[in-house]
Amino acid sequence: MQFHRSTIAALAATVVLTLFTADGSGANADSSEILRTEAQASPSTSELTDETVPAQFVSEEVVQPLPATKEADEASRADSLHELVSTMPRPAALSREMECLAGAIYFESRGEPLAGQLAVGQVVVNRAASGKFPSDYCGVVYQKSQFSFVRGGKMPRIDRNSAAWGRATVVAKIAHEGLWDSEVRDALFFHANYVKPRWSRTKVARATIDSHIFYR
Repeated sequence: MQFHRSTIAALAATVVLTLFTADGSGANADSSEILRTEAQASPSTSELTDETVPAQFVSEEVVQPLPATKEADEASRADSLHELVSTMPRPAALSREMECLAGAIYFESRGEPLAGQLAVGQVVVNRAASGKFPSDYCGVVYQKSQFSFVRGGKMPRIDRNSAAWGRATVVAKIAHEGLWDSEVRDALFFHANYVKPRWSRTKVARATIDSHIFYR
């Protein structure tokens, strides 16, 4: 009789322990489900400001990689942006996204100092990451009424053998990988200093570099 009572007591203890353990797993599973749901949520809003786009454009989110060790080392050793640009090799090939970023730099600022070229690239990168504009570089560049060099949803012809295009591709890589801080920081807008668009009155100026003024 004592044997049966102790056996029953042991079984009861086992059942209680099992129920307790199951409750703990349930709480963890619910937390994981919430995290998965939040991670899958993705806002998508666009804001127009100013030019021309392809009739149909599928936006693809830009994935910004961590800087490669060699390039990060070069950036940490460089004393100036000029030195970094001169030591980095010209990319052998560009993805469509990097073509769009380099194209914006080339057409908007190829005649300006490297700081001005990086600033233009930084604005494109900032827009793609802001949630207020298309989430990829081509979407940003070809968004209607944004960049005056885009006509009929197309860029003009690029002289791909020129030193200016080579520099633009390197600056685009630096901007994309965040290898050098631009003084325009989080700027999302810019215009030439010989015009004063109405929208500039509602923005906060971040920097003036050569012939462009940059705003948040």
